[in-house]
Amino acid sequence: MKPFVFTLRQEPAQRVDLSALSPDRIAGRAAAEIEKIEIGTTKAAIKVGDVFGVSVGDPGVVRFEGGSSRFDLVGAKLLPDHSVHVDGDVGAQLGRLAKGGRITVTGSAGAYAASGNAGALIEIGGNVGDFLAAPLAGELGGMSGGRVIVRGNAGARAGDRLRRGVIVIEGDAGEDLGSRLIAGSIVVLGAAKGRIGYLNRRGTIVLANARDLGPTYIDCGAHILTFAGLFARSLRTDSPRAAAVLSRKLRRYGGDTAVYGKGEILTPA
Repeated sequence: MKPFVFTLRQEPAQRVDLSALSPDRIAGRAAAEIEKIEIGTTKAAIKVGDVFGVSVGDPGVVRFEGGSSRFDLVGAKLLPDHSVHVDGDVGAQLGRLAKGGRITVTGSAGAYAASGNAGALIEIGGNVGDFLAAPLAGELGGMSGGRVIVRGNAGARAGDRLRRGVIVIEGDAGEDLGSRLIAGSIVVLGAAKGRIGYLNRRGTIVLANARDLGPTYIDCGAHILTFAGLFARSLRTDSPRAAAVLSRKLRRYGGDTAVYGKGEILTPA
């Protein structure tokens, strides 16, 4: 069956909340009914039909033909066995609180992508903004499951308070990568700026490019790590470059000792 398609008519003049267009929320609705859903975020009213042409199909497979940096909350609360594809850019909070399924974006994404993700596979073809997989203000934990693959660069504080899951950044990472890590894994294939793994408790950060990590990480020597080989096998399909880094002999740095952390940073030996 063909997917449920939203074709962009014109970029909206304001940011829009597309959480109402998640697969489970449009199931069983006719195109005319969906076009009347209000998605504006200001006092100016705006409806789905003002922005998209709607073609009814399988609601479990949603496709946006045309994107915009003003499209917020795409794929929010996505359920397992559902998928969302965006041909273009998206705005903030991509895949917010997703429970499963798959989200693919050919362009770039804004801040707080994968925030609260609990099980979805999210692939971003371009760059991503600040606070990738991080909690919103007032929340105690970041992403708690799933996998995020970023083909481009990531902004500051990527993986902040990550609890579980895997983040792969194939480009560069901004300031304070992996800050306040609780657990989970982050792999960066490009350069990483500023402090890395600040207040890391039990998380794993893999850096393809070795650099000075500061005094609170202790050099534990070079090793061939069994878990790294298993991790590499799990990434061969989603990120062959990341798998290649993990397949090598790695130098392990333990920390962050500023919080008696049991985390680690791994770099090529």
